[in-house]
Amino acid sequence: MTYTMNDRPADSGLAERAAGDGALADRSTADLVKLAAEQVARLVRDELKLAQTELAAKGKRAGMGIGMFGAAGVVALYGVAALLAAAIIGLAAVLPAWLSALLVGVVLLAAGGVLALVGRGQVKRATPPAPTEAVRSVKADLDTITGAVRERGHR
Repeated sequence: MTYTMNDRPADSGLAERAAGDGALADRSTADLVKLAAEQVARLVRDELKLAQTELAAKGKRAGMGIGMFGAAGVVALYGVAALLAAAIIGLAAVLPAWLSALLVGVVLLAAGGVLALVGRGQVKRATPPAPTEAVRSVKADLDTITGAVRERGHR
């Protein structure tokens, strides 16, 4: 089963199964160790799936931002070409052709600037590349397990 960051259960139910099951007190140590090993293995698999999903989403976002940076470069190149054409036409003729080429160049450069800003925003949203949601979830799981172990030891 594949999890996304939004549909993964916030609590894997370890605390309820460890603390709420009265039959656990009657089990042997070997059974409890086996149960703990199974639960830890499942927990690790789920956390790895969450990290993989989170990294894929951030990679997609970074790819979109980089693509927008590339598009901004192409648009800016056309803007520079139009400005060069405006300068050439301006030297060769009087106002109308020169002014129109200048206006086209300015509009293209403005569009390139907007694309660069949007791309920069996409790249910022994709960073940091570390799976922060998975790390937070692992810390919460460790706190839950540690609390359950401490609680069981004080009985």
